[in-house]
Amino acid sequence: MFDDLTDEQLVHKVLQSERELVAARFKLSMQQLENTSRLRVIRKEIARLRTEARQRELRAGLAHDTLLAQHRRSFSAEARAAGAPATPAPKAEKGGFLAGIVDKLKGKETP
Repeated sequence: MFDDLTDEQLVHKVLQSERELVAARFKLSMQQLENTSRLRVIRKEIARLRTEARQRELRAGLAHDTLLAQHRRSFSAEARAAGAPATPAPKAEKGGFLAGIVDKLKGKETP
C-alpha cells in the first residue's frame, strides 16, 4: 500500500496525519467537526503508516522509531517551505509575568 513511498515520504505522511488528527480533535472539542468518523479514519491511517515504518526498520535492523527520528527535522523544514507559518521562539520579556509577583513576595515592590 505504501511501498511506493520513500522512507522520508513515509515519515512525512505520518507526521502530516498526526497534525491532521490534532486539528480534527481540536475541531471536535469546539463542536466544529462535521464528520466525527474522520477521527477513526485518521487514527487507522496513522497506524498503517507506523506499521509500514516499523516493518522497514525491522528489515534494515534499525531500532524502534529510528526512521521517525531521522526524518522528523526535514518535515518541519518542508512545511516551512510549503508556506506554513514558522513558530517563532517566544521573546523573553524583561521581568516577565511573574516578576511582579516574585518582587511582591520578596518585598521588593517597584513603583
